[in-house]
Amino acid sequence: MAPRTDFLPVRACLFDMDGLLLDTEDLYTLCINLVLEKYGKASLPWSIKAKMQGRPGPQANAVFHEWAQLPISNSDFVTELSALQREHFPTTKPLPGVEKLLGSLGRTRWWDLKDQSGARNGEKGGSKGNKAQRVHIALATSSNANNFSVKTTKWADLFSVFESHRRVLGDDKRIQSGRGKPLPDIYLLALKTINDSLEDGEKPITPEECLVFEDSVPGVESGRRAGMRVVWCPHPMLKKEFAGREPEILAGRMGEAGDVDVHQLGEIDDGWADYYPDLTNFPYEKYGIVIPPAEAELDPSMQVNSDGGLIAQDTKSTSA
Repeated sequence: MAPRTDFLPVRACLFDMDGLLLDTEDLYTLCINLVLEKYGKASLPWSIKAKMQGRPGPQANAVFHEWAQLPISNSDFVTELSALQREHFPTTKPLPGVEKLLGSLGRTRWWDLKDQSGARNGEKGGSKGNKAQRVHIALATSSNANNFSVKTTKWADLFSVFESHRRVLGDDKRIQSGRGKPLPDIYLLALKTINDSLEDGEKPITPEECLVFEDSVPGVESGRRAGMRVVWCPHPMLKKEFAGREPEILAGRMGEAGDVDVHQLGEIDDGWADYYPDLTNFPYEKYGIVIPPAEAELDPSMQVNSDGGLIAQDTKSTSA
């Protein structure tokens, strides 16, 4: 089919975390392989890891145990794995392009501010027909609260662009048990956290106006099922594992959730999802996003939001 091109400008970007913002996927593999080695098992292959990626912990563990057949209980495995993760997760770092991307999107808040004459900054912006407007951002990760804290402690400034009430974690009680990725609930909830906290008079954001950033195959399906556009930025080994099946992945048609609500899935080459090898030099204009000039960071009102937290942190990138 001919890809759609007449999309509305993106007003919200919703982000996965592991393997998308932070390089934790290789650390997950390292920790799991240390446990496997202890019990004389082979290393985790990407064919199995791909099925675990993006899913909540209990579902990912079920996939792992069915394959690994370890001579220990699930609870013992979780205990050993968690200890290794607490040791290795603090060494994580942002992936290429992430710091610049989040800093730029956070800076779009400046478009909503007014100058001394009372004119909104966005009324003076715009590029190639795209409206200058704030792009709201939220986090939607399958990591539970404890793991999130361990992974992000050294990157508090980077993650400050995600206001606390716009962070949806894997153990969020608002998500029904068994309804994690690849089902759409986590991204629909992330959008709800944005819409529930919009300024008075701001029109609610629709799923079509959202752009999901994902690295996993179940995550892409989750975004597509939510009726949102998707950016797929996978680990190189995941891309290699599914070479030739990229169109199916981008359409959300890899069957990750089984034969459930197939009406929510996309069509091959429908234009709703795109693949990028990394997040450097992100093409904002393609999605109708206008980034304010870097000088906007100097505006005092950019530094603090109503909760006293940083909104548009000037994250200095070393990778983009």
